[in-house]
Amino acid sequence: MLHKTRGIVISYIRYRETSIIVKIYTEKFGIQSFIENGVRSSKGKNRIALFQPLSLLDMVVYHDEKKELHRISEIKSSFPFRTLPYEIHKSSIGMFLDEILNKTLKEHTENELLFDFLYHSLIFLDQTEEHFENFHLIFLLKYAFFLGFSPQDSSEIVSQFREFNAMIPFDADYQKLMNQLILADYQTPLLMSRGVRNHLLEVIIVFYQIHFEEFGEIKSLQVLREVLS
Repeated sequence: MLHKTRGIVISYIRYRETSIIVKIYTEKFGIQSFIENGVRSSKGKNRIALFQPLSLLDMVVYHDEKKELHRISEIKSSFPFRTLPYEIHKSSIGMFLDEILNKTLKEHTENELLFDFLYHSLIFLDQTEEHFENFHLIFLLKYAFFLGFSPQDSSEIVSQFREFNAMIPFDADYQKLMNQLILADYQTPLLMSRGVRNHLLEVIIVFYQIHFEEFGEIKSLQVLREVLS
């Protein structure tokens, strides 16, 4: 049966000579995998651009709950990015966010609130021109709400670090800043040094690792630190 849905591209892998298998977080069905034939051929060069990570799509898809791989009938960009893939600071944040989503988006069911949060967060990052250096920190704290473990304040993080023996410094000054981040929205300008920002990011990542046993290492983290230095 054909269904209309929006989607956010998470990743793709090459399949055979000219095809790909693409993982997309869909508004209607959650995370789903689609096979796209011929997009890596000479005739399909333009279409492969639609499947770059974090691309926002309007799709008509064939969906069968009994199958693991689905097909796309129609597809177009729903919001062509102006800056996110091209501006080095934003693209580094985007690469980091995409790796986080790859590790944590697992549900194969509809979640309209989560989809709207992700969709509009990416649009904000693309459109904003300043004060986005803390975007990834605020994103992770807000995203944790949809994953079911968002901290009410920094004392909750401290409590869980003690419970799970997390060996990372998190003193009163860092806790004060974390409380500001928890309450902030994307437009809130919070001034902090590169070192403080990087350490708060490590604290949040450890918090995620507590809740995701297979979270593991974030490969894009070093690039993000260097670019936002």
